[in-house]
Amino acid sequence: MKPTDRVMQSYGRCCANPAFFDSFYRHFLDSSPEIRAKFANTDMPAQKQLLRQGILNLVMHARGMPDTKLRALGASHSRHGFDIRPELYELWREALLRTIGEHDPQCCVNTREAWREVLNKGIAVISAGY
Repeated sequence: MKPTDRVMQSYGRCCANPAFFDSFYRHFLDSSPEIRAKFANTDMPAQKQLLRQGILNLVMHARGMPDTKLRALGASHSRHGFDIRPELYELWREALLRTIGEHDPQCCVNTREAWREVLNKGIAVISAGY
């Protein structure tokens, strides 16, 4: 199975659990005081919807979709936007992988590696806009 197919199936299982996005943000916000500060005045219900779509955009990019949406996300997260330093994406990725491990009952080493591959490809595009 291709990594993108494995990730899409895993993401479907994760999204079937209504607590998935709450768990992610709990892990992500706990990862750093800087992260907590960045989200201090955030509309979290809206943010969860943006995250849902953002992860899908990362997967679709890995499947061959042009990087237009990811470059736009990179511009909004650049030093001239939300000022998300590239190294903070590592915390984001690790919080997501931890959450996937908790919410995907079929998560295994191969699934985790597929996620890492897919995420890294898109994160490279986003962080390059910094």
